[in-house]
Amino acid sequence: MNIKDNATDSIDEFSQSSPWPGVTLIAVALIAFIWANSGFANLYSAMLNFPMRLPVIGLEKPLELWVNDLLMAVFFLYVGLELKREVLKGELSNPRRAALSIAGALGGMIVPAVLYTLVNAGNASGRGGWGIPMATDIAFAVGVLSLLGKRVPLALKVFLVALAVVDDMGAVIVIGLFYTSSLDLTMLLAALGVFAALIALNAARVPWMTPYLLLGLVLWYFVYKSGLHATIAGVLLATTIPLGLQERTMLERLEHRLAPLVSFFVMPVFALFNAGVPIAAALQSGVNLVTVGAFVGLVLGKPLGILGFAWLAVRFKLAELPQGVNWSMILGSGLLGGIGFTMALFISSLAFKSDALLESAKLGVLVASVVAAILGLAWLRFALTAPEPSSQTS
Repeated sequence: MNIKDNATDSIDEFSQSSPWPGVTLIAVALIAFIWANSGFANLYSAMLNFPMRLPVIGLEKPLELWVNDLLMAVFFLYVGLELKREVLKGELSNPRRAALSIAGALGGMIVPAVLYTLVNAGNASGRGGWGIPMATDIAFAVGVLSLLGKRVPLALKVFLVALAVVDDMGAVIVIGLFYTSSLDLTMLLAALGVFAALIALNAARVPWMTPYLLLGLVLWYFVYKSGLHATIAGVLLATTIPLGLQERTMLERLEHRLAPLVSFFVMPVFALFNAGVPIAAALQSGVNLVTVGAFVGLVLGKPLGILGFAWLAVRFKLAELPQGVNWSMILGSGLLGGIGFTMALFISSLAFKSDALLESAKLGVLVASVVAAILGLAWLRFALTAPEPSSQTS
């Protein structure tokens, strides 16, 4: 069976063909970077620290934290919906093709984390950043891949998107287990109670989306107050959204509605608030081991881990290469996997409370993401003009 028969509907159609989410992210990130290094840098800092209060629930935080805690929960809701659909109805429902993306994602998390740790072995203050190079930016990676147009096999897009989704779920687990400082058990039990109510809605086949979303907001509040990172609420909510066998399920309707919101609002706003690295401050701290670790993990660790683990999965017959895809293309996808950007910046903000270390980490992430995008694009231009691999049956 040709992969196109079941992949076209299972990977978001916008991600398949449009470079605009990635282009938008690049443009906004450049604006933030230039703004933070211009004569108006004080206005940029004032925007980040502007206090915002929600009177209904009594929460007051700087605007930057609302973006990182609330908007990123929406992003993880979207990613969680995408993963659930892929596992139950899409590419990840095929065990052998799923194994290739899962193996690549695992390698793309483990090898970068190991390389970062080795680089920072003698740097006690920087060791906590090992999670920074683990995640791939879906919008950027797919946006860059889409710049190559129709030459890119659909199977390669499917592999990269599925890998990035699994990768981001791995990042959620890492955040929950290793970047949570303390827990309030009362609030955690309250969050579990709300989650149980969401599961009950699903079991009762409640057909309206509104109750799920309202309970999702309550879940976000209790997860936030529990000490777990609030973005985890997005993933938990996603697991309870119904996905039946009919053509347009509640999950797919919600995912379809969230796609442009995430692509053109959530991620660009996050980039605006997090890509403004004051280069003078970062360089004043020196290009230290945190910077080097983030760079090496993303630019070298990602392609090595993705290619290596995918090859092992095929070698031991746990997975198979999709029709029309060769190892050179997988390596190119691995290079694009080094575009950490939004997710890597996000984990940086959780890993380091010191401004100096945070700016150093952000510098490494930004430079690595640019280099990974250029290398991946150049390599795939070569790989996609090479002779087609002999056709395989899938």
